[in-house]
Amino acid sequence: MKRVLTVRDGATREALRRAVTDVGFEVIPFKKTEQAVLDHVPRDVALTVTASPAKGQDATVDLAVALAGHGYAVSPHLSARQVRDRAHLADVLARCREAGITGVFVVGGDPSEEDTGFADAHALLVAMHEIGHSFTDIGIGGHPEGHPNAPDELLFGALLAKAPLATHITTQIVFDPKVILTWARELVARGIDLPVHVGVPGAVHRQKLMRVSGGLGIGESAKFLKKQQNLLWRFFIPGGYSPDKIIRGLAPHIGKPDNHLHGFHVFTFNDLEPTEAWRQQMLRDLA
Repeated sequence: MKRVLTVRDGATREALRRAVTDVGFEVIPFKKTEQAVLDHVPRDVALTVTASPAKGQDATVDLAVALAGHGYAVSPHLSARQVRDRAHLADVLARCREAGITGVFVVGGDPSEEDTGFADAHALLVAMHEIGHSFTDIGIGGHPEGHPNAPDELLFGALLAKAPLATHITTQIVFDPKVILTWARELVARGIDLPVHVGVPGAVHRQKLMRVSGGLGIGESAKFLKKQQNLLWRFFIPGGYSPDKIIRGLAPHIGKPDNHLHGFHVFTFNDLEPTEAWRQQMLRDLA
């Protein structure tokens, strides 16, 4: 049976339509990713390329440069724990400038045994600005559910320090719209006024989402779903996950003055064909 997203309120419907139109896709730099993007993702969908600890920072930049050459607006992830030193950073920034890349997403990254010279995302951001770059869109990460290794006050303090060096925040995946909204309102209360792009999984096969969720730091919701199998099905359609519930729950709040919710960022896990099919269906439902 075909599922149709219905939104009766006109303002909410228009806000949601704009958000889905402008949604960005995140891809992982695997061998077949470039061709999969060309096969399934329109050129008007913005892309980010995640920084894979297994592949290293250069693999991320390589794919970003290749996709930019195909006409995509693409933002590579720069990881503080994968950029070796200032010379490596300068080379990465130069490659992005030469490729016409104007977006970037700066993260701390997974712990590494190697000393990269950058303690965290803030240190990497500072170095980027000191060296000089071509980026007009700089994203940083947000954790609406907190982080197991850092208290909330530390996380909000880090965002406050990074905010002047960035242009938007993209959240980790959280399944509960209420948690996201509460956190977004707290940002406003603390004077962190960057637009927030909410991270949601794409139309991903349920087994893949459960398999990868534990290793990607997407919050306690995924762990909870693993333990509560009876609730798992609330978040899935036959054959895969659909982000409709999260998006529908947040749509009425996009653009409201008590938060800076701006749109959505889709973690595709490289399931690009079903994710783009989901986006197109959403646009048809909202037309």
